[in-house]
Amino acid sequence: MDIASLSTALSISKTNNDVGVLMLSKQLDSVETMGESMIKLMEQSVTPHLGGNIDISI
Repeated sequence: MDIASLSTALSISKTNNDVGVLMLSKQLDSVETMGESMIKLMEQSVTPHLGGNIDISI
């Protein structure tokens, strides 16, 4: 293998690695945003007073 092809292969490998890291970073940001949205949704759905009283009439 000559130096030119080795250099090209190394450059391509580095580029692929950089793209992979950027994709994983973007995916992590997306998952964090979804998690925050899920927490907000769960906090809004909680009704602590529900089920605390039972009204019965005969």
